Amino acid sequence: MEKTVLQVDGITCLDCAQKFEAAVRGLPGVHSASLNTMTGRLTVEGAVDLPAIRRLGREENYAINPLSQPAVQFQPPKSGAWPLHRAVLSGVSLAAAYGVEYAGGPPAAFLPLYLAAMAAGGWGNLHKAARALPRMNFNMSVLMSVALIGAVGIGQYEEGAMIAFLYSVSELLEAWTMEKARRSIRELMDIAPKNALVRRAGREETVPVEEIVIGDVMIIAPGAKIAMDGQIIRGESAVNQAAINGESMPAEKRPGDAVFAGTLNTYGALEVRVTKLVQDTTIAKVIHMVEEAHGRRAPSQAFVERFAAVYTPAVLALAVGLVFIPPLVFGYEWKPWLYRGLTLLLVSCPCALVVSTPVALVSAICNAAKNGVLIKGGLHLEAVGSLNAVAFDKTGTLTKGQPVVTDVVSFGLLAQETLLAMAADLEIRSGHPLAAAIVEAAQRQGYQARPAKLVTAIAGRGVQGVLGAQTVYIGNPQLFSELGVGLGDAAKAVEGLQGQGKTVMLIGTAEAVLGLIAVADEVRANSRSAVAALRRAGIKHTIMLTGDNEATAKAIAAQAGVEEYRFELLPQDKMVAVQALLDKYGKVAMVGDGINDAPALALSTVGIAMGGAGTDTALETADIALMADDLSKLPFAVRLSRAALGIIRQNIAFSLLIKAAAILAVFPGWLTLWLAILADTGATILVTLNSLRLLRVKAKDDETGTTNTA
Repeated sequence: MEKTVLQVDGITCLDCAQKFEAAVRGLPGVHSASLNTMTGRLTVEGAVDLPAIRRLGREENYAINPLSQPAVQFQPPKSGAWPLHRAVLSGVSLAAAYGVEYAGGPPAAFLPLYLAAMAAGGWGNLHKAARALPRMNFNMSVLMSVALIGAVGIGQYEEGAMIAFLYSVSELLEAWTMEKARRSIRELMDIAPKNALVRRAGREETVPVEEIVIGDVMIIAPGAKIAMDGQIIRGESAVNQAAINGESMPAEKRPGDAVFAGTLNTYGALEVRVTKLVQDTTIAKVIHMVEEAHGRRAPSQAFVERFAAVYTPAVLALAVGLVFIPPLVFGYEWKPWLYRGLTLLLVSCPCALVVSTPVALVSAICNAAKNGVLIKGGLHLEAVGSLNAVAFDKTGTLTKGQPVVTDVVSFGLLAQETLLAMAADLEIRSGHPLAAAIVEAAQRQGYQARPAKLVTAIAGRGVQGVLGAQTVYIGNPQLFSELGVGLGDAAKAVEGLQGQGKTVMLIGTAEAVLGLIAVADEVRANSRSAVAALRRAGIKHTIMLTGDNEATAKAIAAQAGVEEYRFELLPQDKMVAVQALLDKYGKVAMVGDGINDAPALALSTVGIAMGGAGTDTALETADIALMADDLSKLPFAVRLSRAALGIIRQNIAFSLLIKAAAILAVFPGWLTLWLAILADTGATILVTLNSLRLLRVKAKDDETGTTNTA
């Protein structure tokens, strides 16, 4: 079905925005309509009648235009100086009217000033109400306009002027607080440069990023930001990638390494071949997903919207009853009950309730993105906050995913360096990861391996080759058992190292074992502290899922501080294991690399992918992507989610409490018109400011509590 994206500028009231969204959804030929109130994106599926949508938008003073380049473009709502001028004029007129009246001036002197205050402060709402009322769209402008007209009708000019002034001020404050939330998204837009220095046909020229094509070569000066994703072809430097993965420590880069748009080159000049168009860069995808995340309704947001849909008509009906029933049924005087009905109309708008959730969600999601955690919607943000258990893949998640030499043991006169050199000569031409680990270890000690002669692979056992005039073997203990070589003192060492989860390779001849080399996939430096931080954040159970044997699984789990482990699991077995954990613990997250763990990630309550930066699969398959291979971001995500849930609950409870108190105060006549508007808009501003506190939640880099200031 055809999908059209429009830009809606001028959104300051979320309740009004939801009514506009519903009105667009009701247009002929429209299958669905979704308005992202933070970015102003209106996505319409079906037939789009732009003039009709613009007519609906004019009811709320919205400017609506087609959006070009929806993947990367964000237009902040436009607000001129006229609302501020109206608020100032209303305030000055109100103050002058008060002064004249209390100085004993005649009504002819102060009444025009009160009317001027009402006209200046309420003009925008009267204009919007005139368009909305014929469609029975009872937005805040209609309620406020009815209250203004009613105040004039019963002679409460002072009250009417105060309502208009307070509402004009509250509109400015609401627009300011909404803009504060939107700014967190716009800051993401400003990360990547809009132009780049490119070499074409032997000449260097600065061009807009939209004109750069794949294969162009960018020149990145020291201290400059990188404008596009690409691969280094010349130069070495350290690149600060905090904009992408939240890591404040620069990463060393050399030819062949990937770099990302929005990151900062530090000391060296680089030449980078562009590998992605501007709309496909990693930062563009992050921005797009952050924008889309707000459009996905979280459970609390869906509850609030359902409640508001029932609440508003119910209170409107109550207000009508309050005006007519006491005078008509009980013979009471009309004026006091008309006043109370107008007050109830004003206080009935559920703005604070409606705004209680979305601003909190967008603040948390933007904060997470700036710290290297991409959360794809309020649904997943809330789910993280209610997790009971986290399951980890082992390889590449708790461990580095690259085996390294951990032990070299000699059983004779040969030095450890000599044993390692012999092993490197035998393994130099092997493509096996264990062989690569041995060669790399030898290179770190300054030895350049030279291939042995007559090298032959022994399937499932190891390798043999000729070094000097002697045939030397390297392989597992079973290889030497088959050669009839007794392990002797080596047997105990092998058993001990295997008990630590290490892979042991023996080196020797057909007569004796000369030594051994142990290789292991090292646990990440921060895995243990991250698991401990998860426990402090409220995660009760941690589990490791691996295809390795029990000894390795037990050793790695102990090193990482994980409580439980499941071993010898095939990919399909991990799904069974995750289902068992869901049955046992309720809500379980799965952390993996986003590729071979995809089935388990999809089955879990929340799928969390490691290393989202530069990995399209991780960005697309998981509910949450840790942009760096950094588990320390996971406790931050849990803390942020739980903080967001707490603030959302505070907002909803506060909004309902204020509404209930205000409505109850109407019946005895304690609530005046101006207090009603103050209660409504004041509550809206307070819950918005409370939500913005989520922008200040910091990511802790380790269990000592140091914070990442990137």
